Amino acid sequence: MKNQSFVTEFVFLGLSQNPNVQKLILIICLFVYIATIGGNMTIVVTIVCSPTLLSSPMYFFLAFLSLLDASFSSAMTPKMIVDCVYERKTISFGGCMIQLFFEHFFGGAEVIVLTAMAYDRYVAICKPLHYSSIMTPRLCGILVAVAWAGGFLHSIIQIIFTLQLPFCGPNVIDHFICDLYPLLELACIDTHIYGLLVAANSGFICIIIFSLLLFSYGFILLSLKSHSSERQWKALSTCGSHIAVVVLFFIPCIFTYARPPTSFSFDKVVAIFYTMLSPLLNPMIYTFRNKDMKNAIRKVWKKLIVHSDEK
Repeated sequence: MKNQSFVTEFVFLGLSQNPNVQKLILIICLFVYIATIGGNMTIVVTIVCSPTLLSSPMYFFLAFLSLLDASFSSAMTPKMIVDCVYERKTISFGGCMIQLFFEHFFGGAEVIVLTAMAYDRYVAICKPLHYSSIMTPRLCGILVAVAWAGGFLHSIIQIIFTLQLPFCGPNVIDHFICDLYPLLELACIDTHIYGLLVAANSGFICIIIFSLLLFSYGFILLSLKSHSSERQWKALSTCGSHIAVVVLFFIPCIFTYARPPTSFSFDKVVAIFYTMLSPLLNPMIYTFRNKDMKNAIRKVWKKLIVHSDEK
Protein backbone atom coordinates (compact mmCIF):
# COMPACT_ATOMS: atom_id res chain seq x y z
CA MET A 1 0.00 0.00 0.00
CA LYS A 2 1.31 3.41 -0.92
CA ASN A 3 2.08 5.85 1.85
CA GLN A 4 -0.81 8.07 0.85
CA SER A 5 -3.66 9.36 2.98
CA PHE A 6 -7.18 9.39 1.61
CA VAL A 7 -8.55 10.90 4.81
CA THR A 8 -8.89 14.69 4.61
CA GLU A 9 -10.32 15.21 8.07
CA PHE A 10 -10.74 13.44 11.40
CA VAL A 11 -13.82 13.34 13.62
CA PHE A 12 -13.42 13.54 17.40
CA LEU A 13 -15.85 11.70 19.66
CA GLY A 14 -14.85 14.08 22.44
CA LEU A 15 -15.49 13.54 26.13
CA SER A 16 -19.24 13.06 25.80
CA GLN A 17 -22.02 12.91 23.22
CA ASN A 18 -24.60 14.27 25.67
CA PRO A 19 -25.44 17.94 24.84
CA ASN A 20 -26.01 18.86 28.50
CA VAL A 21 -22.71 17.31 29.53
CA GLN A 22 -20.97 19.12 26.67
CA LYS A 23 -22.28 22.46 27.96
CA LEU A 24 -20.86 21.69 31.39
CA ILE A 25 -17.53 20.66 29.81
CA LEU A 26 -17.52 23.92 27.84
CA ILE A 27 -17.90 26.02 30.98
CA ILE A 28 -15.28 24.06 32.94
CA CYS A 29 -12.75 24.04 30.09
CA LEU A 30 -13.22 27.76 29.43
CA PHE A 31 -12.73 28.57 33.11
CA VAL A 32 -9.65 26.32 33.38
CA TYR A 33 -8.11 27.75 30.20
CA ILE A 34 -8.60 31.38 31.29
CA ALA A 35 -7.13 30.56 34.72
CA THR A 36 -4.21 28.73 33.09
CA ILE A 37 -3.32 31.58 30.75
CA GLY A 38 -3.89 34.19 33.46
CA GLY A 39 -1.78 32.37 36.06
CA ASN A 40 1.12 31.52 33.78
CA MET A 41 1.28 34.91 32.08
CA THR A 42 1.13 36.61 35.49
CA ILE A 43 4.31 34.74 36.41
CA VAL A 44 5.96 35.63 33.08
CA VAL A 45 5.09 39.35 33.34
CA THR A 46 6.07 39.51 37.01
CA ILE A 47 9.51 37.98 36.44
CA VAL A 48 10.21 39.97 33.27
CA CYS A 49 9.26 43.22 35.04
CA SER A 50 11.36 42.37 38.13
CA PRO A 51 15.09 42.76 37.31
CA THR A 52 16.07 41.01 40.54
CA LEU A 53 14.03 37.91 39.71
CA LEU A 54 14.93 37.92 36.03
CA SER A 55 18.65 37.90 36.87
CA SER A 56 18.15 34.75 38.95
CA PRO A 57 18.47 31.54 36.89
CA MET A 58 15.74 29.82 38.90
CA TYR A 59 13.16 32.51 38.11
CA PHE A 60 14.45 32.87 34.55
CA PHE A 61 13.66 29.18 33.96
CA LEU A 62 10.37 29.54 35.83
CA ALA A 63 9.27 32.30 33.45
CA PHE A 64 10.19 30.11 30.49
CA LEU A 65 8.34 27.14 32.00
CA SER A 66 5.22 29.25 32.50
CA LEU A 67 5.41 30.45 28.90
CA LEU A 68 5.65 26.82 27.74
CA ASP A 69 2.70 25.80 29.92
CA ALA A 70 0.53 28.58 28.48
CA SER A 71 1.58 27.63 24.94
CA PHE A 72 1.10 23.89 25.56
CA SER A 73 -2.42 24.45 26.84
CA SER A 74 -3.21 26.79 23.92
CA ALA A 75 -2.21 24.12 21.42
CA MET A 76 -5.16 21.92 22.43
CA THR A 77 -7.66 23.49 24.83
CA PRO A 78 -9.17 26.18 22.52
CA LYS A 79 -10.03 23.52 19.92
CA MET A 80 -11.61 21.41 22.65
CA ILE A 81 -13.69 24.41 23.82
CA VAL A 82 -14.90 25.17 20.29
CA ASP A 83 -15.79 21.51 19.71
CA CYS A 84 -18.15 21.60 22.70
CA VAL A 85 -20.35 24.02 20.74
CA TYR A 86 -20.76 21.72 17.74
CA GLU A 87 -22.37 18.30 17.56
CA ARG A 88 -19.89 17.10 14.91
CA LYS A 89 -16.32 17.72 16.03
CA THR A 90 -13.92 17.69 13.08
CA ILE A 91 -10.33 18.68 12.39
CA SER A 92 -8.58 18.72 9.04
CA PHE A 93 -5.67 16.37 8.38
CA GLY A 94 -3.30 19.33 8.29
CA GLY A 95 -4.82 20.80 11.45
CA CYS A 96 -4.35 17.47 13.20
CA MET A 97 -0.67 17.38 12.22
CA ILE A 98 -0.21 20.98 13.41
CA GLN A 99 -1.81 20.18 16.77
CA LEU A 100 0.32 17.07 17.11
CA PHE A 101 3.47 19.05 16.26
CA PHE A 102 2.91 21.79 18.84
CA GLU A 103 1.79 19.35 21.52
CA HIS A 104 5.12 17.51 21.31
CA PHE A 105 7.13 20.64 20.57
CA PHE A 106 6.14 22.41 23.79
CA GLY A 107 6.07 19.15 25.75
CA GLY A 108 9.58 18.20 24.61
CA ALA A 109 10.91 21.67 25.44
CA GLU A 110 9.34 21.46 28.90
CA VAL A 111 11.16 18.19 29.62
CA ILE A 112 14.49 19.94 29.00
CA VAL A 113 13.51 23.01 31.05
CA LEU A 114 12.54 20.85 34.03
CA THR A 115 15.92 19.14 33.74
CA ALA A 116 17.68 22.52 33.61
CA MET A 117 15.79 23.64 36.72
CA ALA A 118 16.90 20.50 38.55
CA TYR A 119 20.52 21.20 37.58
CA ASP A 120 20.14 24.79 38.77
CA ARG A 121 18.95 23.61 42.20
CA TYR A 122 21.77 21.07 42.38
CA VAL A 123 24.40 23.76 41.79
CA ALA A 124 22.69 26.23 44.16
CA ILE A 125 22.50 23.75 47.05
CA CYS A 126 25.48 21.46 46.52
CA LYS A 127 27.95 23.98 45.08
CA PRO A 128 26.83 27.37 46.43
CA LEU A 129 30.30 28.98 46.25
CA HIS A 130 30.52 28.25 42.52
CA TYR A 131 26.89 29.02 41.70
CA SER A 132 27.42 32.43 40.08
CA SER A 133 30.36 31.19 38.01
CA ILE A 134 28.49 28.09 36.78
CA MET A 135 24.92 29.36 36.24
CA THR A 136 25.89 32.31 34.08
CA PRO A 137 23.41 34.17 31.83
CA ARG A 138 25.21 32.61 28.85
CA LEU A 139 24.62 29.07 30.15
CA CYS A 140 20.96 29.86 30.88
CA GLY A 141 20.54 31.16 27.34
CA ILE A 142 22.19 28.04 25.93
CA LEU A 143 19.90 25.77 27.96
CA VAL A 144 16.81 27.64 26.71
CA ALA A 145 18.09 27.32 23.12
CA VAL A 146 18.66 23.60 23.70
CA ALA A 147 15.07 23.32 25.00
CA TRP A 148 13.68 24.93 21.82
CA ALA A 149 15.91 22.79 19.59
CA GLY A 150 15.18 19.60 21.53
CA GLY A 151 11.44 20.21 21.44
CA PHE A 152 11.56 20.88 17.71
CA LEU A 153 13.65 17.77 17.00
CA HIS A 154 11.39 15.55 19.10
CA SER A 155 8.26 16.96 17.48
CA ILE A 156 9.49 16.82 13.90
CA ILE A 157 10.39 13.16 14.39
CA GLN A 158 6.80 12.48 15.46
CA ILE A 159 5.39 14.31 12.44
CA ILE A 160 7.67 12.58 9.92
CA PHE A 161 6.82 9.25 11.51
CA THR A 162 3.05 9.98 11.42
CA LEU A 163 3.10 11.18 7.81
CA GLN A 164 4.44 7.78 6.78
CA LEU A 165 1.18 6.16 7.89
CA PRO A 166 -1.60 5.61 5.33
CA PHE A 167 -5.03 6.77 6.52
CA CYS A 168 -7.70 5.39 4.18
CA GLY A 169 -10.58 5.22 6.67
CA PRO A 170 -12.23 5.15 9.12
CA ASN A 171 -11.51 8.67 10.37
CA VAL A 172 -13.20 8.71 13.81
CA ILE A 173 -10.86 9.35 16.75
CA ASP A 174 -12.16 8.27 20.15
CA HIS A 175 -10.46 11.22 21.81
CA PHE A 176 -10.60 15.02 21.98
CA ILE A 177 -7.09 15.72 20.63
CA CYS A 178 -4.83 14.39 17.90
CA ASP A 179 -2.22 12.16 19.48
CA LEU A 180 -0.01 9.32 18.35
CA TYR A 181 -1.76 6.24 19.72
CA PRO A 182 -5.29 7.26 18.62
CA LEU A 183 -3.90 7.95 15.14
CA LEU A 184 -2.08 4.60 15.03
CA GLU A 185 -5.43 2.86 15.53
CA LEU A 186 -6.74 4.46 12.32
CA ALA A 187 -3.80 3.56 10.10
CA CYS A 188 -4.41 1.02 7.35
CA ILE A 189 -1.34 -1.06 8.16
CA ASP A 190 0.00 -3.12 11.03
CA THR A 191 1.27 -0.49 13.47
CA HIS A 192 2.89 -2.77 16.03
CA ILE A 193 6.43 -1.69 15.11
CA TYR A 194 5.35 1.95 14.96
CA GLY A 195 3.90 1.64 18.45
CA LEU A 196 7.21 0.33 19.75
CA LEU A 197 8.99 3.29 18.13
CA VAL A 198 6.59 5.71 19.85
CA ALA A 199 7.18 4.01 23.19
CA ALA A 200 10.93 4.25 22.66
CA ASN A 201 10.93 7.86 21.46
CA SER A 202 8.50 9.26 24.02
CA GLY A 203 7.81 6.77 26.80
CA PHE A 204 11.29 5.37 27.36
CA ILE A 205 12.85 8.85 27.30
CA CYS A 206 10.28 10.08 29.83
CA ILE A 207 11.07 7.17 32.17
CA ILE A 208 14.83 7.79 31.98
CA ILE A 209 14.60 11.55 32.53
CA PHE A 210 11.99 11.17 35.28
CA SER A 211 14.20 8.64 37.09
CA LEU A 212 17.26 10.90 36.75
CA LEU A 213 15.32 13.89 38.06
CA LEU A 214 14.04 11.97 41.09
CA PHE A 215 17.57 10.69 41.74
CA SER A 216 19.04 14.19 41.47
CA TYR A 217 16.46 15.70 43.83
CA GLY A 218 17.01 12.80 46.24
CA PHE A 219 20.75 13.52 46.16
CA ILE A 220 20.06 17.22 46.76
CA LEU A 221 17.83 16.49 49.75
CA LEU A 222 20.44 14.15 51.27
CA SER A 223 23.10 16.85 50.92
CA LEU A 224 21.02 19.22 53.08
CA LYS A 225 22.05 17.45 56.28
CA SER A 226 25.15 19.63 56.59
CA HIS A 227 23.20 22.89 56.11
CA SER A 228 21.58 25.10 58.72
CA SER A 229 17.93 24.55 59.58
CA GLU A 230 16.93 27.81 57.87
CA ARG A 231 18.68 26.86 54.62
CA GLN A 232 17.24 23.35 54.89
CA TRP A 233 13.70 24.67 55.12
CA LYS A 234 14.17 27.07 52.20
CA ALA A 235 15.76 24.39 50.03
CA LEU A 236 13.07 21.85 50.96
CA SER A 237 10.34 24.33 50.06
CA THR A 238 11.88 25.08 46.67
CA CYS A 239 12.73 21.48 45.84
CA GLY A 240 9.30 20.36 47.01
CA SER A 241 7.68 22.65 44.45
CA HIS A 242 9.98 21.39 41.71
CA ILE A 243 9.36 17.74 42.58
CA ALA A 244 5.59 18.28 42.58
CA VAL A 245 5.71 19.85 39.10
CA VAL A 246 7.98 17.06 37.80
CA VAL A 247 5.61 14.37 39.10
CA LEU A 248 2.53 16.14 37.67
CA PHE A 249 4.19 16.36 34.27
CA PHE A 250 5.93 13.00 33.92
CA ILE A 251 3.48 10.51 35.46
CA PRO A 252 0.70 11.15 32.90
CA CYS A 253 3.26 11.20 30.06
CA ILE A 254 4.75 7.88 31.17
CA PHE A 255 1.29 6.34 31.45
CA THR A 256 0.34 7.61 27.99
CA TYR A 257 3.45 6.70 26.01
CA ALA A 258 5.47 4.07 27.92
CA ARG A 259 3.18 1.18 27.06
CA PRO A 260 2.07 -0.93 24.08
CA PRO A 261 -0.14 0.90 21.56
CA THR A 262 -3.52 0.13 23.04
CA SER A 263 -6.42 2.20 24.36
CA PHE A 264 -7.85 2.27 27.87
CA SER A 265 -11.15 3.69 29.04
CA PHE A 266 -9.47 6.30 31.24
CA ASP A 267 -7.02 7.58 28.60
CA LYS A 268 -9.13 10.71 28.16
CA VAL A 269 -9.02 11.44 31.89
CA VAL A 270 -5.23 11.21 31.86
CA ALA A 271 -5.12 13.43 28.76
CA ILE A 272 -7.25 16.05 30.52
CA PHE A 273 -4.78 16.00 33.38
CA TYR A 274 -1.66 16.69 31.32
CA THR A 275 -3.27 19.02 28.76
CA MET A 276 -5.31 21.18 31.14
CA LEU A 277 -4.78 20.55 34.84
CA SER A 278 -0.99 20.31 34.91
CA PRO A 279 -0.45 23.70 33.19
CA LEU A 280 -3.03 25.17 35.58
CA LEU A 281 -1.50 23.72 38.76
CA ASN A 282 2.14 24.61 37.97
CA PRO A 283 1.79 28.38 38.54
CA MET A 284 -0.21 27.75 41.70
CA ILE A 285 2.47 25.44 43.11
CA TYR A 286 5.30 27.86 42.41
CA THR A 287 3.43 31.02 43.43
CA PHE A 288 1.67 29.94 46.61
CA ARG A 289 4.80 28.30 48.06
CA ASN A 290 7.20 31.12 47.17
CA LYS A 291 7.30 34.36 49.19
CA ASP A 292 9.55 36.11 46.68
CA MET A 293 7.08 35.46 43.87
CA LYS A 294 4.09 36.61 45.92
CA ASN A 295 5.85 39.82 46.96
CA ALA A 296 7.03 40.47 43.40
CA ILE A 297 3.52 39.96 42.03
CA ARG A 298 2.14 42.51 44.48
CA LYS A 299 4.84 45.07 43.63
CA VAL A 300 4.69 44.65 39.85
CA TRP A 301 0.94 44.73 39.55
CA LYS A 302 0.72 47.64 42.00
CA LYS A 303 3.11 49.58 39.75
CA LEU A 304 1.09 48.68 36.67
CA ILE A 305 -2.15 49.83 38.32
CA VAL A 306 -0.59 53.12 39.49
CA HIS A 307 0.90 53.68 36.03
CA SER A 308 -2.47 53.10 34.35
CA ASP A 309 -4.19 55.47 36.81
CA GLU A 310 -1.66 58.20 36.04
CA LYS A 311 -2.47 57.95 32.35
